[in-house]
Amino acid sequence: MARTSAAKNISRILTLVVAAIVITALYFARVLLVPLALAILFTFVLAPLVSGLERIRFPRFFAVFLVVGIAVFGIGVMGWTVGNQLIDVTNQLPSYKTNIKEKIDAIHNPKNRRLDKAADAMKELGKEIAENPPAPNEPATSLKNSGSSKAATPQPKAVPVQVFQPASNPLESLNSVITPLGSAVIVLVLTIFMLAGREDLRNRLIGLVGHGHLNLMTQALDDAGSRVSRYLLLQLVINACFGAVIGVGLYFIGIPNSMLWGVVAALLRFLPYVGSPLSAVLPILLSLAIFPTWTGPVATIGLYLVVEILVGNFLEPLIYGAHTGISSFAILLAAIFWTLIWGPIGLLLSTPLTVCLVVLGRHVPALSFLNIVLGDQPVLSPEAHYYQRLLASDQTEAKEVLEDYLKTHSLEDLYDSVLIPALALAEQDRHHDDLEEITEQFICKSTKELLDELGDKSKESAAVEEQRAHSDLATLSAPKIRVKPPRHVTTVVCIPARDEADEIVGIMLTQLLERAGYRAQAIAIGTTAEMLTQIKEAAPDIVCISALPPFALLHARDLYKRVRSNVPNAKIIVGLWKFSGDPIKAAARFSIAGDDKLAITLVQTVLQVSVFQQIELVPEHASAGAPESK
Repeated sequence: MARTSAAKNISRILTLVVAAIVITALYFARVLLVPLALAILFTFVLAPLVSGLERIRFPRFFAVFLVVGIAVFGIGVMGWTVGNQLIDVTNQLPSYKTNIKEKIDAIHNPKNRRLDKAADAMKELGKEIAENPPAPNEPATSLKNSGSSKAATPQPKAVPVQVFQPASNPLESLNSVITPLGSAVIVLVLTIFMLAGREDLRNRLIGLVGHGHLNLMTQALDDAGSRVSRYLLLQLVINACFGAVIGVGLYFIGIPNSMLWGVVAALLRFLPYVGSPLSAVLPILLSLAIFPTWTGPVATIGLYLVVEILVGNFLEPLIYGAHTGISSFAILLAAIFWTLIWGPIGLLLSTPLTVCLVVLGRHVPALSFLNIVLGDQPVLSPEAHYYQRLLASDQTEAKEVLEDYLKTHSLEDLYDSVLIPALALAEQDRHHDDLEEITEQFICKSTKELLDELGDKSKESAAVEEQRAHSDLATLSAPKIRVKPPRHVTTVVCIPARDEADEIVGIMLTQLLERAGYRAQAIAIGTTAEMLTQIKEAAPDIVCISALPPFALLHARDLYKRVRSNVPNAKIIVGLWKFSGDPIKAAARFSIAGDDKLAITLVQTVLQVSVFQQIELVPEHASAGAPESK
């Protein structure tokens, strides 16, 4: 144990060291990595277009240059148009000088201000003092009035100080232009080469890191490629719709160049979280300059707020959460991380990069923590989630887990797939001395209470379904098939094999049997003699032994022999719930003979009870002239 613990600690330390090295490398190598990441992003976007041209017999070289040329031309035209429109808007701003000044005055000098006159008087007094400052060595007024003949010494006037910026260095100006242009050229060249040799790059990557794991790496690359491409496509569609709605809305509000602002909104929205506010700044300022009243600016602000709230809180979580595999918290965390590492470009690349990390976490076991931290899939299964909330004494959330599961599954699935595995987890912890007695009692008590609520709801829904079935049957005009009722209702008794967990599963089985139309009774846990006495008094047709493997197997086998000898006329079903072994071998070890059966799920048990009592279906026309069974 000590060696294992030490090995785990060393592994954790190595993981932290490797993570620190990787983050440091990402930061200091950003000059090289940012163009490479942008080129990979553009390759994902343009690769489907190149593949489409190749499918219609275009040579790859020509298809790559055609697609890249169209993309560069489109980006250039859009940038040129946006730049000219911005210049046009800037040139028109002086004509809105009056409106801007009135709004600034309205903000600084609102109407109905008290003390306005006092403030104005103080301003005039301060201005007069500033224009005629008293001399530092000027004698007091009383001395002046005494007739002092000594004239005051004139003081030198203050010399205004002006700060001049040094002339800009031409090399610095040239560098500020060449650096972004050089980065753009690097991205363009890398994109062309990646598009031209994408299969070769894929094979080299698989050969580099997928030696001995070809299937794993192939699945990871295919998953990452499809997710990133799907995300970019969905983001393009959503942002285009966002920009169109903004453009149309600004047009009806009366903002000039409304389509320009729609395009700006669509482009800036590729930046997570900050794109929409940035796209709203210029239209809002323009509305302040254009409209003489506050109606236009308020309408512009409201338009951006409403559209962003609808898209950001309803449309994006619904679409992105289902297609990218990233949680909303992970998107925010990734945006902050990549922005700190790579700046604004990192903000643009944050979601695609995070998608790739999540895919690696899903396919590479050593990186599974990435999928847990960043993925949108539930970390805990429903049974583990339910058990964990009961461990925390949170019965309310445990109930919510069951209710959420019931929205998409049946009651039988809930019992077989959630509650029984949760009780099995509790049994394992109890036998390993990891579960306190108080906690165990709370889990059993809470589960019984929730079963009572679920049973009551099940009876209500069953009654409603029965009424609906009778009404539908009454409206049928075709020949009917009626069920010939049995001579008596089958009685089933459920008996626990070992402890309270077995008793709780017996209660679940009882509810399902009652829903199916049988008379069922669940016997509480007690001594074997007491439970056998209750079985004899009930005189059941079928006895179901409830046992949670593996701890109740021996007790269940002994109890089966006792029940077989004490109730010879009853049929017995041994329920080994969620038994992972071979049922045939288990039945042989139990020495199950005759009509007795072994079942491993509640659904299987209910079906076996129905087999014991066959229900005869008789066509209505076949019984014409014969007296009906009463």
